[in-house]
Amino acid sequence: MRAMQVTELGQPLALRDIAKPVAGGGQVVVKVHTCGLNFGDLLIIKGTYQEKPQLPFTLGMELCGTVTEVGEGVSRLKVGQRIAAYCGFDALAEYAAISADVCVAIPDEMSDEHAAAFLIAYGTSHVALDYKAHLKPGERLLVLGASGGVGLTAVELGKLIGAEVIAVARGAEKLAVAQSMGADHLIDSDTDDIRAVVKSLGGADVVYDPIGGAQFKAALRACRPEARLIPLGFASGEVPQIPANHLLVKNLTVIGFYWGGYTRVNPKVLTDSFEVLTKWYVEGKIKPHVSNVLPLAQANEALDLLRTRKATGKVVVRIE
Repeated sequence: MRAMQVTELGQPLALRDIAKPVAGGGQVVVKVHTCGLNFGDLLIIKGTYQEKPQLPFTLGMELCGTVTEVGEGVSRLKVGQRIAAYCGFDALAEYAAISADVCVAIPDEMSDEHAAAFLIAYGTSHVALDYKAHLKPGERLLVLGASGGVGLTAVELGKLIGAEVIAVARGAEKLAVAQSMGADHLIDSDTDDIRAVVKSLGGADVVYDPIGGAQFKAALRACRPEARLIPLGFASGEVPQIPANHLLVKNLTVIGFYWGGYTRVNPKVLTDSFEVLTKWYVEGKIKPHVSNVLPLAQANEALDLLRTRKATGKVVVRIE
């Protein structure tokens, strides 16, 4: 089968012919239809992600596909069943052998492209805002990186929860996408003073931050007393150092959050979240924004859309 593999850290993926996998105990083999790309994929290629698989390996954290083989001990999934999965690796291939525990059934109403764009982006934002930050209707939510894969879902879900949403993104085109998802206020990170604008609006109750760096520092200083800050990524390349005296004076709370970690420490958090999100999708309350769909052979070009920040929402690779 064909797979897009990392053969050397920091280098483009190589399209290779490798052996088709077989299902081990507790696994299923999935014929992959689509793979959703994530910022974490770029970190994996560089070798700076939390998990570092042995070279060579197949890239791709999340997929949509159809079960073609069921391994020993698996009773929940059946051959022919359509699923989405957060697998961490192996999704940029024609077939993938993955743990049955990371697979979820998807409704017929959900397209392959939406299914591959759903789990990580919506799951991250929903668990962060609802389970971790306890965002309430009427609160003011500041979303940094608001046009990206996770940021755009934070805007959409924050508005659905009933918050007043401030979206920060780069340029009028990306801000327009955030506005289309429900943002009440727009801040251009290239030209506007984030701290000044947010303070003029009354300050932030919750800060959702996949960016880090200078934007986190500005957001910290624009928080209202008892605000909650959620650092969940560092797309700027700078991990901010948090001055404890600022936390003390305003009674602020910084909430560490890694969505993928819940697959090990408390998977029920994720399954409960996905149940809610799927219901909202079927009811038409949420809809993934997929800006680009490319074929498997163009996975490097698809990754470049993330790397150069030319994409909005999600980039999906279709396995032809």
